[in-house]
Amino acid sequence: MPMGTEDKKLKPGEAREQGPSLRDELLRDPTPPPSPLLEESYEFLGDEDISFENYTSPDVAQAEYEKLWSKVWQWACHVDHIPQPGDYFVYDIGDLSSLIVRTENGEIKAYFNSCMHRGTQLKQPGTCGFSKELRCPFHGWTWSLEGQLVDLPQAWDFPHVTAESHQLPEMPVDIWEGFVFINFDQDAKPLNEYLGVLPQHWEEWGLSQRYIETHVRKHLPCNWKAAAEAFIEAYHVRETHATGQLGDEVTTQYDVFGENISRFIHTRGLNSPLRSDPRTEDELLARISGRTLGEGDLTLPPGVRARDHYANHVQETMGERYGHDFSHLSESMTLDSIEYYLFPNAFFFPGLSLPMVYRFRPDPTSPDCSYFDLLFMRPRPSEGEAPPPPEVIELGIDESYSTAEGIGPLGRVYDQDTANLAAQTRGFKSSFKSGQTLGNYQEIRVRHLQQRVKTYLEA
Repeated sequence: MPMGTEDKKLKPGEAREQGPSLRDELLRDPTPPPSPLLEESYEFLGDEDISFENYTSPDVAQAEYEKLWSKVWQWACHVDHIPQPGDYFVYDIGDLSSLIVRTENGEIKAYFNSCMHRGTQLKQPGTCGFSKELRCPFHGWTWSLEGQLVDLPQAWDFPHVTAESHQLPEMPVDIWEGFVFINFDQDAKPLNEYLGVLPQHWEEWGLSQRYIETHVRKHLPCNWKAAAEAFIEAYHVRETHATGQLGDEVTTQYDVFGENISRFIHTRGLNSPLRSDPRTEDELLARISGRTLGEGDLTLPPGVRARDHYANHVQETMGERYGHDFSHLSESMTLDSIEYYLFPNAFFFPGLSLPMVYRFRPDPTSPDCSYFDLLFMRPRPSEGEAPPPPEVIELGIDESYSTAEGIGPLGRVYDQDTANLAAQTRGFKSSFKSGQTLGNYQEIRVRHLQQRVKTYLEA
């Protein structure tokens, strides 16, 4: 049958991979999945090409700083970064800089990181630490943690300055699941509205009950949008991370929830319906074990599915490690790659075995580069205090993820993605055609991201 003629009766966006749906697969699991995983939300968003200039143009990059990054909610740090009064954290995006502090009464506030005298940054870019007060290093103007001007050297020369007129301007700040969000737009709508379905879907998933175990920041050879887009589709998995052979696809569902949220769920430990020779359960177990916990020699009891056995193993192993009972989790919540994307640049995984959080930011020196923050979030110990946030492991453009402690076998996976992104960036500039062609379903989240960016740039 010629390519693309399988069913001309389907409208654009209606086509799906043959075989059971994700819902069908999850309902076969012994443990019922949480209701948010059974929801579906898809709408055809068009099929026109996406211009490569969206990724390569310095003018587009500058417009994004002015019209997008200055207007959107973005997570800046974690509450564990500023646990005590006087703790501060500087969050930078391009030329924009936010100074986040824990005040004397324990409140979290965010200020524009700029002195009200002559504009000097109060704290250096990308720093964090402790400070009893906010003192300008240039002339010594000083503010309390609450943003009140408390010391004006040689005040006799400034009769036109009062504590009220020159208090530090605040910017909107809020917390969701332990992450501190800021917005440079003082007229921004509340964070809870911006989050859409996230609070509802995550109500029982407890990201706030996790701590940062590993934090790696990688300098990527690609635009921030290209980087984010590489992680919001599973269409590349067969070629990039598997064997490249038909039948290595995974069952995946793609959803778009309103303006700012999209999601995919793709399964682990199941046969592809496209395989002419389905793998045995022993073969499936060998494929899924070892990736997360470093164990590849598990024995499958007779009559037990690999997916079910390995999920139970992960629950027991993680339970012993962190002092929690995870036996109530469904197989999907234990094993599957469940990824929520919060526009423009944050990704959250609620699953037990894939505990990642992603953040992508542009490199202000070039639209061809970006920064990727990769965090592993683990359950807080049932007894005692969780460890403080670790030092960030910084990786240059040419450094492998495999050199970063704590990444384990996933380092090879991220290196494969990075190689693709470098090749894609070069291809943007050498392509005969002017833009990328997207799939209607499997790459719907890429199109959603691009359309949201366009909305801000055209506002």
